[in-house]
Amino acid sequence: MLKRIKSGLNKRKVKIFLLFLICSGLAWFISKLSDSYTSRTTFDLVYTNVPDSLLLTNASKKYVDVKLKASGFQFLWFNFKNKKVKIDVSAMEYRGASYFVPQNVYTKQIDRQVGSMTLLDIDKDTLFFRFSEVYNKKVPVISSATIELVQNYLLQGGVLLQPDSITVRGPKNEIDTIKEVQTLKMVLPEIASDFSKNISLYKPAALKNTTFSENTVRISGKVFLFSEKEIKVPVTVVNLPEGTQVKTFPSTVTILCKAQRDALKDLKASDFELIADYASVKDNGNNTMGLQLRKKPKTVFSTRLLEIEVEFILTRE
Repeated sequence: MLKRIKSGLNKRKVKIFLLFLICSGLAWFISKLSDSYTSRTTFDLVYTNVPDSLLLTNASKKYVDVKLKASGFQFLWFNFKNKKVKIDVSAMEYRGASYFVPQNVYTKQIDRQVGSMTLLDIDKDTLFFRFSEVYNKKVPVISSATIELVQNYLLQGGVLLQPDSITVRGPKNEIDTIKEVQTLKMVLPEIASDFSKNISLYKPAALKNTTFSENTVRISGKVFLFSEKEIKVPVTVVNLPEGTQVKTFPSTVTILCKAQRDALKDLKASDFELIADYASVKDNGNNTMGLQLRKKPKTVFSTRLLEIEVEFILTRE
């Protein structure tokens, strides 16, 4: 029993000792963090407020070395932050053929951004910039999406893109190469109803300094279930020689039409114009003429001639 009591007291003493040790260490650490220190560090430079008419293609410095004075608490927090400072390019000067921001100007900008820390020293270099003139150009957007429709479904009016054109902005040597902008390749499978989806635009790697007014567009389409109907349409021969008559075999040709069911109900032969052009006949003893569907209703989305040519007999009046 006495051994257990002594063992318990010893464990308690160890715990109390460790607690006091941790507290004293923490107090020492906090005391040290309250002291002031000096340290050198490096800031990445982020250039802002570039004039709209210019494109920044190169800067003489991407980072700057500085010497700071601050408390340990400030340095501790500072080391967890992303070490970037902004340089306002609108403060630049122009002399000869050079754009630049003097050291004293960007020093003040950085000093304002380090807050309560004291900026003791900084690189003495002037910041020089190289710009290109910016050009704008409006180009069409082309869909690279594949629409896989369920059997017996059709697109009404084709695929729509919103917007259907964008403005590209960049240096002349890049802008001149752009005729159109394509979307990324995408497959929309088993489509049996109206659809609408955002799709990203493809930007070639060669367009390093070019920006797009839009990075995505909306692709959409109306889908309907179609029906089929066969309709017989008379053949009309055009460009006959003067003083001749012609008879075709057959005199009517069947056209297979695909459209919405309601549109097919009122379909008539007079809604179509099917021609055979005598001027296309060659003097080779072959008495046939090819057929061409010159007119069809807008409500009919697909047509197929069941005969692609007709035979004929030409007679003089």
